[in-house]
Amino acid sequence: MATTVDDIKNEYPIPVYRFVVTLGDEQMAFSEVSGLDIGVETITYKDGLGKKHMPGQPSDVNITLKRGVVRKKSQFFDWINQISLNLIDKKDITVSLTNETGDEPLVTWTVTNAFPKKLAAPSFNGGSNEVAVETLELMADSVAIAFN
Repeated sequence: MATTVDDIKNEYPIPVYRFVVTLGDEQMAFSEVSGLDIGVETITYKDGLGKKHMPGQPSDVNITLKRGVVRKKSQFFDWINQISLNLIDKKDITVSLTNETGDEPLVTWTVTNAFPKKLAAPSFNGGSNEVAVETLELMADSVAIAFN
């Protein structure tokens, strides 16, 4: 059982609400990040004695980023619109859980070669007072985790 402040810092789970996202060279604010999954496809081999399961190729990496719509040009629209011009700017992304002051990363997920595959506008509802949130879905090559 944790009894000191240092024990609590090291043994209790890190809260998810304080995180920093860097997209390419730019640090951006997001309300939600999901899909930082690492997995493999499975292969089932059947022979006369039964089934055997083994790991296969790495699973696809699909990341979802959500943020509030602001009153300026959308970098997300510009990024996904490049695809129609047969240009693609793949970017690396880092997502870091930070300490309580936000200045020290504790765990960092690094996503390599991400590119946009879908940009979703917010849902509109005249009876609501919620913030307009856009969603960007990305596909990437890989995810790595570093504990600092």
